[in-house]
Amino acid sequence: MKLFISTFLSLTLVATALYGTEKLQKLVVSGPFASVSHPILHMIETNALSDVADKIEFKLWKNPDELRAMTIRGNVDFVAIPTNTAAILNNKGVDIKLLNVSVWGILGMISRDDSLKSLKDFKGKKIAIPFRADMPDIVFKQLLKKEGLDPQKDFELVYVANPIDAMQMLIMRRIDHSLLAEPAISMALRKTKSFPISIVAPELYRSVDLQKEWGEVFDNSGDIPQAGIAVMGHIKDAHLIKRFQEEYAKSLEWYKTNPKEAGKLVAKTIDMLNEDAISDSIAHVRLKSVTATEAKKELEFFFNILKEEDPKSIGGKLPDDNFYYKF
Repeated sequence: MKLFISTFLSLTLVATALYGTEKLQKLVVSGPFASVSHPILHMIETNALSDVADKIEFKLWKNPDELRAMTIRGNVDFVAIPTNTAAILNNKGVDIKLLNVSVWGILGMISRDDSLKSLKDFKGKKIAIPFRADMPDIVFKQLLKKEGLDPQKDFELVYVANPIDAMQMLIMRRIDHSLLAEPAISMALRKTKSFPISIVAPELYRSVDLQKEWGEVFDNSGDIPQAGIAVMGHIKDAHLIKRFQEEYAKSLEWYKTNPKEAGKLVAKTIDMLNEDAISDSIAHVRLKSVTATEAKKELEFFFNILKEEDPKSIGGKLPDDNFYYKF
């Protein structure tokens, strides 16, 4: 009997070491209200990681400062995050690795004027921009510069704390144009009954797709590696990390192909979002789960563009190879 127990315990320890079979009581995942987080909610709903964790807890972060505080304190395990913010944290010594890139296009212009078809058409306009000096702002400015425009002289840029504030300014008619990320664009269109074609004249229009402009300016597909999932360094279990990546990829596919159900699920969990707007937004977001190592070339190209505008936007330099989690 003693030999049997000893052998069983030894095999259990070996299995745990090799395959990570020891379950966690709770896995804490943080993310914004944006599309990158939505597959996580499906993972929670379907108990997709029941083999490795008893429970998944989702914590919402509302702005980049809140996100940085969460990761530095170390009270999250996985985080849905803009890729440049992950690079900043890594360069500042935070033990964080990028697992994947899942959001390759989420930025667009929304306007009260349906005649504006390119960024050049917005010259001289007053535009609301969320998150000053963060990734959406930098992408926008770099595109303007590459098209021969001066962001300071040719536009009146009004910076706001977050996309919800910009959306409210549009709805309240305090501003006529804004740079937004989905699902905020679809929410604004829904709230003003401007979708997809209103019987009366719509108040707002879906305008320039920044990814399309990016493709034209840089002569590529237009995919921009904007957001994905990162793992915090205290998570050492390779099997757990692999399982998270597998289930996130599956839930992302479900999200893409089931917009109605996805809208209901997300709105049930994040009460600031409207289920119809979520459903609308899915068709306008470029979604595909690509591992960080596979996306490294695109990430470094993107990071170099951000660095050209503001080195602080990626933490001063390209992240080292250890930033990219290797499966």
